[in-house]
Amino acid sequence: MIRLCAFLGNYGKEYRLHRHNVAWLFLESMRISADLHWSTKFKGTIAQADFGYGKVSILKPHTFMNLSGESVVEAARFYRCSPEEILVVHDELEMPFGAFGYKFSGGLGGHNGLRSLEKHLGTRDFWRLRFGIGRPDHSDIAGYVLSPFAADELDTLKTKVFPEAEKTFYTLFTEGIEGYEERYRKVVCKQAP
Repeated sequence: MIRLCAFLGNYGKEYRLHRHNVAWLFLESMRISADLHWSTKFKGTIAQADFGYGKVSILKPHTFMNLSGESVVEAARFYRCSPEEILVVHDELEMPFGAFGYKFSGGLGGHNGLRSLEKHLGTRDFWRLRFGIGRPDHSDIAGYVLSPFAADELDTLKTKVFPEAEKTFYTLFTEGIEGYEERYRKVVCKQAP
């Protein structure tokens, strides 16, 4: 059972539309977003949502991506969540743009936010909802993840990817996430260009 959902991103208006902030863009697009009442805690902002089986904590770390684990571990300790009860929503270089999927544990793929979570939680054994941003055809990974989505990419996220991901997101709280890795490991809403 998921009790804490951490949406990883970089805090600040200048980062809002960047690829590294796809999790925050997803959260903003969700129908629950307008009903969330945020408090400043745990080096971020946190809100409570009810998906039908009890309260779920929604966390947006404000520590910058590379220090996300500091915020997540504080919230997890406060709510007494085990790592297996945490769902981390983040960008994924190793998935094509237009794809999303759920995964439990596994590698870090060079993602500094996940590396910070492993460091502070002491494990990689947490759930992940990954949004594909694709890998660039150049070696400047940092520049790529900190670059904004193009207008057509934002439109694809808004009209295709996020609505499909939102359906699966709500369902996992009523059906349980345990079968999600097999059912929704990779959903492609649009082929990578």
